[in-house]
Amino acid sequence: MRRRLRTSGRGHGWVQGRVHGRVQGRLSGRVYGYGLALALLLTACSGGGQAGPGATATPGASGDIVVASGRDVTGKGGIRQQLIDAWNAQQDREHSDVHARLVELPGSADQQRSQLLGALQSGSAQYDVVNLDVTWVPEFAAAHLIRPLPDALVGTDVIKSVASTARWGGKLYAVPFNSDVGLLYYRRDHLKQAHVQDTDLSKGITWRQLRDLIDAVEAPGRSRPKGYEKGWTTQLGPYEGRTVNGIEAFLSATDGVGLTDENGRYTATVQQLTDGIAELRARTQGAYTLGDAVRSDEGESLTDFADGRTAFLRHWPYAYRTLHQSLTDAQLGVAPLPGRAVLGGQNLALAGSSQQADKAGELIRFLTSRESERCLLDAGFAATRESAYTADDVTCGVARTPGAASPSASPSGESADRMPRDDHGRPAYARTILLPALRRAVQRPRTPLYGAFTQTFATELGTLFSDDPPGDAELAAELDKELRKVLPG
Repeated sequence: MRRRLRTSGRGHGWVQGRVHGRVQGRLSGRVYGYGLALALLLTACSGGGQAGPGATATPGASGDIVVASGRDVTGKGGIRQQLIDAWNAQQDREHSDVHARLVELPGSADQQRSQLLGALQSGSAQYDVVNLDVTWVPEFAAAHLIRPLPDALVGTDVIKSVASTARWGGKLYAVPFNSDVGLLYYRRDHLKQAHVQDTDLSKGITWRQLRDLIDAVEAPGRSRPKGYEKGWTTQLGPYEGRTVNGIEAFLSATDGVGLTDENGRYTATVQQLTDGIAELRARTQGAYTLGDAVRSDEGESLTDFADGRTAFLRHWPYAYRTLHQSLTDAQLGVAPLPGRAVLGGQNLALAGSSQQADKAGELIRFLTSRESERCLLDAGFAATRESAYTADDVTCGVARTPGAASPSASPSGESADRMPRDDHGRPAYARTILLPALRRAVQRPRTPLYGAFTQTFATELGTLFSDDPPGDAELAAELDKELRKVLPG
């Protein structure tokens, strides 16, 4: 039996960090050289700024702009630190005595949220800029822990759906830094073995078509791929992953009708909840879904898919880079998620207690600039600006294709960067699949009470995966009752 991680209460940002510590090592020994190549690329992006560790920094030193953030999934000294180093180098050239420092908060996403709330409410840590999950912005804004910002900081270049995550109560409270959206990954090799003629799903498929493809893989008398067990997997453990999958099913079933209005008031009907539960039940039925999915987080589901246990996987954009360290283009494909896909990501906000608001604002502007967003995209994040995907003259400070000219650090002599890229150095799927997916993505309920909402939502949906699940209408009535307790209506 595989040892499984406890996932309760952990957001996908926490698990992204675990992916690099556990999953990537399991995927393939060929990942060995990737870290050095990325470091070489990002040093070029940074313009030669001074490198410095972020994880052990202490906030509050005189003259520092302190940025508080969760773990950077591109690794220690990753793209976020490199961009801050580039800003510091610019300050040196301008003979400024101000520098920025990155403080990486430990623990799960929920723990990071609690740390930030406690620090900003008590003034115990002198944070100037805070990197907030998109679902936290209403809570921090309503509590007056972050300051309104000039509307000009989020212009028309920012993807429209992403830009809306930065506002609350008609005011701009944050600037989108990196985004996220649900995607469908699939094993081309599994489909080819099942004699599927067209394994290019990049134009999109429906859930019915996905089940038809699974039926083809599992057709009687046909040999199955080595290690294969069930058609698809996702993140249904008792944490934010279950909420995300539930919201995607609910909004797909009700044609995009949300659970709350723009002011965070609860607006759903029992019938809408019933339809959403029926859709989620259909997506996760045992005939097609890996049994371990009901306990899985992002790291575990990624491992199951990479090991060949499933043909399909619902995951986030960073999986594109991670999976390509062990799977080739002939084995791996990516497509839009059938139905609605949830928007994720992080936004930079100015702490209300900051004593260096002007300089902190300059830093936010730099970190979310066109060039910085292109650096984030090249490193594997989903960028927030249209230009990062479409403007070929916007680069990450380097003329060559990232990774192509880097010396190999792998004992086998392979290129350390195995992520497919287009002719302009972007991830190959960025312009044709990732950008359209971000444009169409939907938000989770926007409310200052999101923490209470997601805990209630995930807990109540948990009964759907029990040994004796209730009917759709029964579960919908109970969910409606509990949501009315935690959300204004």
